[in-house]
Amino acid sequence: MDMTTSPSPNFDARKYPVDMLVLHYTGMETGQAALDQLCNPATKVSSHYLLWEDGRVDQLVPDELRAWHAGVSSWQGEEDLNSRSIGIEIVNGGHDFPQADGTLPPYPEAQIEALIELCHEIIAGHDIPQTRIVGHSDIAPLRKQDPGEHFPWQRLARAGIGIWPDTGGAQDTEGQGLGPGEESASVRRMQEHLQRIGYGLSPTGAYDTLTEAVVRAFQRRWLPENVTGMADIQTLRQIGAIHAIYTAS
Repeated sequence: MDMTTSPSPNFDARKYPVDMLVLHYTGMETGQAALDQLCNPATKVSSHYLLWEDGRVDQLVPDELRAWHAGVSSWQGEEDLNSRSIGIEIVNGGHDFPQADGTLPPYPEAQIEALIELCHEIIAGHDIPQTRIVGHSDIAPLRKQDPGEHFPWQRLARAGIGIWPDTGGAQDTEGQGLGPGEESASVRRMQEHLQRIGYGLSPTGAYDTLTEAVVRAFQRRWLPENVTGMADIQTLRQIGAIHAIYTAS
């Protein structure tokens, strides 16, 4: 892997050991613009690594230090995720800079191959459970959409990075789907499953704005063809499948 060092001044000391990996897209027009931002002391943002389209990697902050990439976020009941995680920024315009036809820009093959290699190195060097490999939208669903529904999570899972269910099946999800504005025991049960997976919401039984954002984040990760924020039967089945895997881990 072609790695260089481009030090960012935006870091401080960790408070906890590393046990998470957070994947982002840059959401900027060019990789150079992203690098400039991540290394600008005025922005107060950074990441440990920046991964270019051709597979080159810049290390901006050493693993042992706390980069500023996650922002206000939570996962599995924990906050200050910057102190717990390694952050990788992947050069991709994402939703902010789509292609001319409006579609999201693809992740090039060389970039994904390098990402898999980099992730393997990080996971080998730290105690990172598969259930704590996340996207930015997983940990900050009201604010973030990255790395986006065009990100190849299933391919990474086949390479041993994160989890993808063998099937979409789950138990006790027959019946109608759920949607915003609904209040019911079924909504509460869905929220409980999402919370146990790691999403930051409480099981209130009300399908509120946060619940809709969390469902949409879940869909970006595990149902990328169905990012609606509506918990249809397919989504409920997939939530049940991921919940079963995560709680058995």
